[in-house]
Amino acid sequence: MEKSLKWSSFRREAASTVLARVPCSVFRVPCSVFRVPFSGFRVRRSPPWASPYLTGHASSTVPWGRGLGELRTSLTQFAAMGMSAAADVERGRSLVPPYLPPPLPQRPWFPWLVPTFFVANVAAFAYSMYVNDCPASIQAGSCLFYEVLGRFSFQPLLENPLLGPSIPTLDRVGALDWRKVVTEGEAWRLISCIWLHAGLVHLAANMISLLFIGVRLEREFGFVRIGLLYVFSGFGGSLMSSLKFQPNISVGASGALFGLLGAMLSELITNWTIYSNKIAALSTLILIIIINLAVGFVPHVDSSAHIGGFISGFLLGFILLIRPQFGWISRKYIPPGYDIDRVKPKFKCYQYLLWCTAFVVLLSGYAVGLVKLYNEAPVD
Repeated sequence: MEKSLKWSSFRREAASTVLARVPCSVFRVPCSVFRVPFSGFRVRRSPPWASPYLTGHASSTVPWGRGLGELRTSLTQFAAMGMSAAADVERGRSLVPPYLPPPLPQRPWFPWLVPTFFVANVAAFAYSMYVNDCPASIQAGSCLFYEVLGRFSFQPLLENPLLGPSIPTLDRVGALDWRKVVTEGEAWRLISCIWLHAGLVHLAANMISLLFIGVRLEREFGFVRIGLLYVFSGFGGSLMSSLKFQPNISVGASGALFGLLGAMLSELITNWTIYSNKIAALSTLILIIIINLAVGFVPHVDSSAHIGGFISGFLLGFILLIRPQFGWISRKYIPPGYDIDRVKPKFKCYQYLLWCTAFVVLLSGYAVGLVKLYNEAPVD
């Protein structure tokens, strides 16, 4: 009896030794058991922007493919290794387990930057309407909703059918005009124009798209990468629009929004190996992109900004939204004695190739576009 008690005690100590070899900052279970850092793993999942309507799977938001039953089974098997540790000690074997259990779902980022962009766009529109002051420029009775909005009332429908300010007002507050960019040194208009809108209808359409697409991406990739993606895509759209050397001004966040769509496509391509339901998501996304690009060719719509923003976002997606490959484990979370040769490299070769190619093409495109804008602008 005494020998049996000693043997059980030794088996418990051996199990504790095994579990102690695993980093203790990890699994979302009581610390008295053991934990494994969820950020140290890459597992298969559906695209971050995908929904059941796009993929046909209601479980598209689950970041990894194991069910709770399989998770409990894996934990049980891992803990059971400690029960055989006594035999391992007698045979001189290592107490390190041959594999690590799967992680729990990664906690998404809190989306605050995209809603801030939404507020900034609305505030910029309100400011443009304040500067416009329709009753001060024409008869108050001609302004739309003057009795309710007063100074913020809209221009007549014949002048602006989108329910917004006049063209001179938009030009005054920062609309894109290639002449002023080139001849008057107002390069800031390449950025300021993406925060302005021609009217309430224009603003509503873009902001709905921004919230629907941007919030999902920010929850997955964080505010830094999505913020850079939004601004540089908008800049690419403005640059492409300026290169048309058209006589009209241009405003709107459409270039930045098409950049988000382009980044969604390139993100799916560069992270192809870690996703399930690839074909369904890719075909649906391409269809959405084609429809939106086709809408850009209707009259009075700046299709150049859409195309420039889409190309910029597509290239930026390869640079900013790259993910570690399926099965990768962060080395800082590997316990001592684990077989390092079994750890996969963080990225695949094709991911490095796409990253370098996109970086070179993007910088070259921006440089060539700026040179062409300042050196080849037509002289009046």
